[in-house]
Amino acid sequence: MSVRCARPIFRAQLSSRPANGLGAFIPQVRKLVFEFCNHWPSSANTRTFLSKHLEDLARENPHVEIVVRQRNNKEPIVRGFYLNDRDKVIPLNGFEVNGIQQKVQLLLDSSGAKIKPLKRRTIESTTESARGIWSGLHVEQPFKI
Repeated sequence: MSVRCARPIFRAQLSSRPANGLGAFIPQVRKLVFEFCNHWPSSANTRTFLSKHLEDLARENPHVEIVVRQRNNKEPIVRGFYLNDRDKVIPLNGFEVNGIQQKVQLLLDSSGAKIKPLKRRTIESTTESARGIWSGLHVEQPFKI
């Protein structure tokens, strides 16, 4: 009679990757960077938003790192960095304070994924067909109408 040795299970093998689902929600945005100029008039509403609403925004979203940076002689922007190593940039010139708040909320709610067209989405299979792809050009007798 032979004795089989079981393979040891290490602690690192027992961990699972976190994913959005029924029991948990992982926000996709990890960092917001506000860039503005102290002197340009187009940055006035951005400066107002940062002075009055930034602290509340940081309290409501503790999972997001918020960075404020001066960007001299350039238009104001907000840049969102996501867990999938992508970023989105939204220019803030021409927006009122409420408009800036809506654009920031758009970045917070976004996943960072590329925008996919809803019309004519191609069907992608995870497995190839057992017979391959059918083509009318590779048959012995072409199809006749």
